[in-house]
Amino acid sequence: MSKAPVNKMIPFSSVDGPGNRFALFLQGCNFDCLYCHNPETINMCTGCLRCVSQCEYGALKVINRKIVYDKNNCTQCGKCVINCNRNSDPRVRFYSELEIIEEIKKVKDFISGVTVSGGECTLHIEFLTELGKKVRELGLTFYIDTNGSIPLWEQELMNIVDKVMLDIKSFDNNQHIKLTGVDNSVVLKNFKFLLQKNKIYEVRTVIVPDILDNKATVNKVSKILAGHENVRYKLIKYRQMGVRKEKLNSYTPSTRDMNELAEIAKKNGCMNIIIT
Repeated sequence: MSKAPVNKMIPFSSVDGPGNRFALFLQGCNFDCLYCHNPETINMCTGCLRCVSQCEYGALKVINRKIVYDKNNCTQCGKCVINCNRNSDPRVRFYSELEIIEEIKKVKDFISGVTVSGGECTLHIEFLTELGKKVRELGLTFYIDTNGSIPLWEQELMNIVDKVMLDIKSFDNNQHIKLTGVDNSVVLKNFKFLLQKNKIYEVRTVIVPDILDNKATVNKVSKILAGHENVRYKLIKYRQMGVRKEKLNSYTPSTRDMNELAEIAKKNGCMNIIIT
């Protein structure tokens, strides 16, 4: 039985796919996005113990030279993450698929499905596959939220997943590398594969003024999405709150700018557009 590091679980989420969903966030990511809004999900805790002395509430303790987290004492103040040299989260706990299923069963009657996000959830492909099978056995839909960096066309997981929420951060490879540290060849191949298999619920692009060629990305993505009316194209405003401002000097785009990008997509035949 496989296990995966869990950063958090949200029993009821209305923003992680259609309906009311159980959202699971796994720890660890192979991208280092300059605008990452959840940078504490990128790195794994190395157990350096630096955070323990910063916890004022006794939620973090050292037992046998290992950090032990007591969620009952935690106030979610976040000082452990703020004072971590790696910006990681010592509160992460490893769960098996069966342990997660037990959590899902507690709210099963009130949700329409489960969405697994991150970090980057596909780094834990074996866990995802087994969890997905068990979620489907409960009669729930199973979605994943991914950066598209793992070759999904090679995975058994694709026979299990109902739909995918896919990030396309930049269509230009050089800009993608600058933004994430990784090229986008696999991302774009996944994009076309998932469309062909009717597996995409939503494609998302964060609009970052003066840093990315947003018009070029929206133009090219929307041309590919044209004719796929069941797929949402979500254009997301870059927001400065919660990001690592030392890594990226940009600003929130105006409503006018966002509407102009939406018009580009509409002219290309992409009609299912969401602006957030």
